[in-house]
Amino acid sequence: MNGSDATRRAVLGGIGSVGLGSLAGCSGLFERQSTGEPPVLEDRPNAVYYPTHVEGMEMIGMTDAGDRMIGLMYSYAHRFWTMDVGGVERVSPGDADVHLMASIWDPDSKRVLPVRSGLSMTITKNGTEVDSRTPWTMLSQNMGFHYGDNVVLDGDGTYTVTVETGGLSIQRLGDFEGRFDDAVTAEFEWEYSEAARDEISFRELDNAGERGALDPMEMSMPRSAAPANSDLPGRVLGSGESGDATVVVAVDERDGNPSLVVSPRTPYNRYVLPQLSLSATLSRDGETVFEGPLSSAIDPERGYHYGAEVDVVESGDDLTITVDSSPQVSRHEGYETAFLSMADISLTVE
Repeated sequence: MNGSDATRRAVLGGIGSVGLGSLAGCSGLFERQSTGEPPVLEDRPNAVYYPTHVEGMEMIGMTDAGDRMIGLMYSYAHRFWTMDVGGVERVSPGDADVHLMASIWDPDSKRVLPVRSGLSMTITKNGTEVDSRTPWTMLSQNMGFHYGDNVVLDGDGTYTVTVETGGLSIQRLGDFEGRFDDAVTAEFEWEYSEAARDEISFRELDNAGERGALDPMEMSMPRSAAPANSDLPGRVLGSGESGDATVVVAVDERDGNPSLVVSPRTPYNRYVLPQLSLSATLSRDGETVFEGPLSSAIDPERGYHYGAEVDVVESGDDLTITVDSSPQVSRHEGYETAFLSMADISLTVE
């Protein structure tokens, strides 16, 4: 941990100059200062698509919280979609003043920790509680996985935001083993004004609805990107597409026993897709040699993934990955029609 102190200081020192408005690679943009969202597109593909608009955001702060780093940001209040039985349900901004967001990551590996962890936010002003809530786990095109929700404030002034997150409940491997067990708390002081909020960039896209995605926003925090195929430990067996997600499959023998590693990610930006329910069937010469669920896990090299120990994987084996339920994360515009109906992925090991 001590070896990363200088890096942490450099990151914390860069808060004031974070490039939150940069969206290089997004063609066909024009800018206007407005908090009014364009109407939802009627004809959207069942896939990742360019949203109607893109917003900047402002950093409130970043801080150490035990063995984790926590960042807090805000932008305009905006619509998003939560997962519901049989699909998604739109949440409108209503009378909310801002969309408040938090991100949590490991300061050493810079891996975002994209898991349900009982995260809560309490907002006070002059010692009086203004709001307290458990924000949604969310996925957006410009920053990937985060926690967020629309919040009503009490006018301009100085706020204190207390972020508390529980220990990780999923399996932790490699250098993450035995870490992130305890609840941690971070406190942020926030000078808020409506005028400053309205200076945040707001841009409409003239290619809205086309298949594709915004480039990630430049910021001094890590994003929840899955490893490139060449960076996954072990041997990559292949990949497939399901519900517009890319699913990469590998086998890794670093821990002694072979482990099947399944790494679903978004197209274009390679953001991890958490809160899936997956299972696998491995067959050899027509006989099933493994069948069972894949557990969520995280480590510095593989990132967030799904896996199970198997006896052996041989050339010619047939592998089927079944999506038992789609990612149960809320989505910002451009992701709400993707990753819903996800077919099985089948491949033959070479």
